[in-house]
Amino acid sequence: MTDRTNASSIIKNEAFIAVGSNIEPETNVLQALRILAEYVTITDISNFYHSAAMERPEQNDFINGVIKILTTYQPRELKFDVLRKIESQLGRIRTADKHAARTIDLDLILYDKVIMNEDSLVLPDPSICIYPFVAIPLLELEPDMILPGTRNPLSGIKAAMKIDIIQTQRELTTLLRTTFLK
Repeated sequence: MTDRTNASSIIKNEAFIAVGSNIEPETNVLQALRILAEYVTITDISNFYHSAAMERPEQNDFINGVIKILTTYQPRELKFDVLRKIESQLGRIRTADKHAARTIDLDLILYDKVIMNEDSLVLPDPSICIYPFVAIPLLELEPDMILPGTRNPLSGIKAAMKIDIIQTQRELTTLLRTTFLK
């Protein structure tokens, strides 16, 4: 199942996936990356962060981070045939409530320099410019990034965000890095 082939002549694309959970997050994040590693090559992992649930103070807090991958899957395939499949395997039930609790959330936020605005797939993902738990981890992985289709350095977006609402989860980050980065 590993990214369809091991042939060195296949071009692999760089992509970034935001990972989050607020239902047994340590277990579900680890399991999601284990399954994802069967499909793609994980090349880097940001720090993972603890933050309160958006719009839902009664929910459990979230754990969020970003991973960098290499893949032969095209954006729609990656999002719908791989990421959504993993979410379903881990018990994610999608509802109209975008702030509902979730076992796992895997969002394709960047795919090479692709700019896309299609039904249910926008790249770069607008959440990069809104949520510090997406922007900060992405900035850790790509400190000089300029978002595709803009002249906006990601560092400038970070400067405008309230970043004290997230706290680093060092133990989980260390576990993920030692498990998946060789």
